[in-house]
Amino acid sequence: MKYPRLFEPLNLGFTTLRNRAIMGSMHTGLEETGLFHGLEKMAAFYAERARGGVGLIVTGGISPNDAGRGYPFAAKLSSASEARHHEVVTKAVHAEGGKMLMQILHTGRYAYTPFAVAPSPIKAPIGWVTPAALTSAQVDTTIGDYVRTAELAKRAGYDGVEVMGSEGYLINQFVVAHTNKRTDEWGGDYASRIRFPVEIVRRMRAAVGADFIIMFRLSMLDLIPGGSSWEEVLVLAQALEAAGATILNTGIGWHEARVPTIATKVPRGAFTWVTRKLRTSGAVRLPLVTTNRINMPHVAEDILERGDADLVSMARPFLADPELLNKAAAGRDDLINTCIGCNQACLDHTFQAKQASCLVNPRAGYETSLNLTPVGAAERQRIAVVGAGPAGLATATAAAARGHSVTLFDAADRIGGQFNLAKRIPGKEEFYETIRYFGAMLKETGVAVRLGERVSARSLLDATPPFAHVVLATGITPRRPRIDGIDHASVRMYTDVLKSGAAPVGERVAIIGAGGIGFDVAEFLAHAHGEGAADEPPAGTLPPPPPLAPFLAEWGIDATNEARGGLAPAGPAPPPPARRITLLQRKAGKVGATLGKTTGWIHRAGLKARHVDFVAGAEYKRIDDDGVHVAVRARRGAGGGGGSGGGGGGSDERVIAADTVVVCAGQEPNRELHAELLAAGTLQVHLVGGAESAGELDAKRAIDQGTRLAAQIERAESGQVFEAPLTFGAHVYKAVAKRMGAE
Repeated sequence: MKYPRLFEPLNLGFTTLRNRAIMGSMHTGLEETGLFHGLEKMAAFYAERARGGVGLIVTGGISPNDAGRGYPFAAKLSSASEARHHEVVTKAVHAEGGKMLMQILHTGRYAYTPFAVAPSPIKAPIGWVTPAALTSAQVDTTIGDYVRTAELAKRAGYDGVEVMGSEGYLINQFVVAHTNKRTDEWGGDYASRIRFPVEIVRRMRAAVGADFIIMFRLSMLDLIPGGSSWEEVLVLAQALEAAGATILNTGIGWHEARVPTIATKVPRGAFTWVTRKLRTSGAVRLPLVTTNRINMPHVAEDILERGDADLVSMARPFLADPELLNKAAAGRDDLINTCIGCNQACLDHTFQAKQASCLVNPRAGYETSLNLTPVGAAERQRIAVVGAGPAGLATATAAAARGHSVTLFDAADRIGGQFNLAKRIPGKEEFYETIRYFGAMLKETGVAVRLGERVSARSLLDATPPFAHVVLATGITPRRPRIDGIDHASVRMYTDVLKSGAAPVGERVAIIGAGGIGFDVAEFLAHAHGEGAADEPPAGTLPPPPPLAPFLAEWGIDATNEARGGLAPAGPAPPPPARRITLLQRKAGKVGATLGKTTGWIHRAGLKARHVDFVAGAEYKRIDDDGVHVAVRARRGAGGGGGSGGGGGGSDERVIAADTVVVCAGQEPNRELHAELLAAGTLQVHLVGGAESAGELDAKRAIDQGTRLAAQIERAESGQVFEAPLTFGAHVYKAVAKRMGAE
């Protein structure tokens, strides 16, 4: 077997896990469907992962009481009637040979409701309200609520529970002095502060018996000032083992920490050394789980082979590909749809109370509604897909997998479209994997691929045999803004800068446009040294993985985990920037406001650390030998700084000195074939991805649209756009946010 350690069973004494892979907890929004419709969608979602070979599945967080809910109507399990709803989930997973834990999560001061509670009334930096301090009696009641929820989970058929004691939620808030200022028996010295989690596990074990898994997610690296010391982590781990825990799972970083832990910029397996430190300490004998950015079977195998952990947790990778383990066991790694760590459709959705899905697999979470089953012979269609970018690749492979006859055209000599630019951005190397996956799927599904061929509308209309549908996934054309001097020799379009073997870029760079593309170009140029862009690795290979040490140093992580909270005493030490870069934005608001909800701060912080200047409210006057002449509008009430000028709504004229000016000022849909094809009226014509809407390049929308079109193409009409529905949770979130003044 290619991965013997990954597929080795683990005997827990009273039960055996069929392999060493855990689908870690991740809130999907499906937990709330039981409010009105039962949990059938959640059952289908997890059953598909169990069928794919996952040994142990952990649900998204479910609160033990009303106060612990993360937002209004969030999932809760505190009554027998609620437990009955979960039986459909556990039965579905068990029918596929899997085991399942329910995660018990009390959000504490992270709750997005007016009813938040915590050990002490200290507002979280990312919170909405100042929480009410729990009384001593309420603390004891809350422990009882945890125990009651575990009993109900057992009644519902779960094989165990995971107690969420990490990521800065309620239990973490009790453990750390930074958030626990109590002077009663639940606060003060460390022994008193950890009474809360230890009592939860002790009473829970007494209530549920010996044949029930209690996995505790222990924060081993808080990554906040004043977090736990390593000695304290060891004390808590030993106390949890003595109290009756079955497994210890590794928690990394509080949600409020200013250190990236799961985004694509984080090297693969970047924190397994933390788990290894506990495992080799000899402090505990329990099986240990390691986690964060483990997205391929060979990465998991290496971790287990090194002895870093007993089990590996991969949550988002099973969103991206529920068949990951089955494919690994069959030696078909080439067909694994790799999680790229983008967060765009999973965590970004979760923190907006939307249903989670996956950028590279939009069927995740929509197993009962996004039907990709094969069509009958009478329904098979002949389809032309023009454009081999994300939208076209998704459409072509999904339609061919359903049995349609698909021909994919692209004028370029390789597939990938804009992904071939994105993969070159430092921290976005995972896009190589997505291109690899689609390339393998084109072969697997029998798509006829015709690269280096620029098709015309007439050739599509005159094809023999005729096409029934033409899908235009022709992408975008970069917008060239009307600025005096836009044709100056120093000006480059972003596409020219990011492509392999690009033209030289000077030491001083002004970037026009601060959307996602502008940030990517700034990231690329802040890293890339010398003249022009670095060459790509040979075709069919991946670039070497980024080394871990520079990442830890850049973000101020103590690589020995000896400092309290795991933060290096000297602070972050980013490398010097390769160039002097200024990022310009027309809007007067925060630069990069449209970036991802859970990753935008990472991009801003990373560029600021490399001394990139942000200028908002820039009105472009002209470009000449001196650089970019701008008038910068001040934000009302702003006191200057960050390029915003002084208060009062005036403007400040200045010259941004630049050897090179890079234009990232948006894009227009490329629809040059559309009108002629529609006018002919002989076939169905569809627009997907950038060809349909080119506001900001949006791979999530592009792949989702292409997949949904492929699911219904035999019934689709010309021009019909297929979008994922907005869930009930998202409507609730918007209403509550508006009421509380958060928008």
